[in-house]
Formats: sequence, structure tokens, C-alpha cells
Amino acid sequence: MDQYQVEQLKSMRNELSRFMLMYKFALNELETKIDILKEEFRILHDYNPIENTKSRVKSPESILNKLQRKGHDITFSNIKRNVKDIAGLQITCSFISDIYQISDMLQRQRDLKVLEIKDYIKNPKSNGYRSLHVLVEIPVFMSDREEHVAVEIQIRTIAMDFWASLEHKIYYKHNKSVPPHLLRELKEAAESAIALDHKMERLHLEMAAMNVKDEEESATQLTINDQQFSIPKVLLDLLGNDRSKSDTVSLSN
Repeated sequence: MDQYQVEQLKSMRNELSRFMLMYKFALNELETKIDILKEEFRILHDYNPIENTKSRVKSPESILNKLQRKGHDITFSNIKRNVKDIAGLQITCSFISDIYQISDMLQRQRDLKVLEIKDYIKNPKSNGYRSLHVLVEIPVFMSDREEHVAVEIQIRTIAMDFWASLEHKIYYKHNKSVPPHLLRELKEAAESAIALDHKMERLHLEMAAMNVKDEEESATQLTINDQQFSIPKVLLDLLGNDRSKSDTVSLSN
């Protein structure tokens, strides 16, 4: 191999490295956004909807295989245009309502452009798969350019994630030729998982309502020398009126 060929290989390697790094950096930026949300919920709110996150970048071999299956020539522009799941971020939640809450929070971020949303929770796949897929485009600032990189975000509950992981292992073990009885059982398991999700959601809402009631009751209790007293409503009204007058005076001053 002569020097020219060596330089050509180095150039191709650097171009591929830069291309793959764009997706790594895009994931880094998204993970930072998720970390900020998690920290905010940890400090300022009673409940954090984000249980866990996982990220991955497809291998060059997997990217090329997908491009060839789609019948496109192998170029970087074709890859960027036609393979949208090179970078993937998976967010796991406890409840179905958390999924849509997180999706809404991400969509409100102005530097994220939503390209596509696929709701496999309201419209599950025929095999029972459920998840919310949000395809976003995020700006990545390299040393000499700005690139807009697509990242697929998958948001699902713990039960959905467990089912998807099991389904993947079964398909991998059977080389995508899964016996019919296992397909039936997988579909039944998916229905059991969504039923569990709905039940846990109901329990969660019931507990939240009880907590609100407890907070309301504790706000009307007064503890002195380990003795607890109920504050009469007349006194609460009087204290409330005094505070309102005090606030009015402060504002006028």
C-alpha cells in the first residue's frame, strides 16, 4: 500500500469518525437535558417521573445494513437522510401519564425540532409492542460547522421496557423465526403488562389524592409541647384577613 492509499484511508477514517461523533454529541446534549429535568424534580418537586435512561449509537455495520435494505447508495448524505435511528435515547417511567409529561417537556424546548411522533401506546404494534417514539433534531456545534442531528427518543413504562427486552431476547435466540405459541404468549404478556400499567396508574392517582387531603389537614393542625390542636376555622379566617391587609399595606408602601 503506497503513501497515497494510506492518506486516503486516514481521510476516510476521519470522515467516518466525525460523522459518528455528531450522533454521540447529540446524545450527550439530550442526556444533559434529561439530567437537568431529573435534578429539578429531585429538588423542587415531590415526585420524579424519570426512572432511568439508556442511550446507544448504532454501529457502522448496522447503519450500512439498514441503508442497503432500504435500497439506497452508500453515502453520508443518504445515511443522514434515510437512517433516522442512528442515535437512540430510551427513557423509562413508572406511569403512562409520565410518558406524555416528559414528551411535552422535551417538545417545549426551543432548540429541539420535532420531526415525527409515533404513539405505539395508543396504537400498539400487532405483536403487542408499546412505547412512545419521538424523533427530534438537535443542533450540534462542531469546531467548523453546525450540524442538525436526528435522535430517536423512546419513552416507555418499566412494564413496557421489560416486555420489549424479553421480546428482543426471544427474537435474537430464535433468529427472528419465533414459534407461533411464543408469539401468542408474548401478545398475552403485552396485554397483561398494559393492564398492570393502568392499575398502577389508578393506585398512583389515588395515593396522590390522599396526600393532598393529608396536606390540607396538616395545615390546620398546631403542635405545642407535643400536643396537637385543631385550628378553628374562625381563627384561620382571621389570620388570613390579617395577612391580606398586611400584604396590601406593603404593596402601597
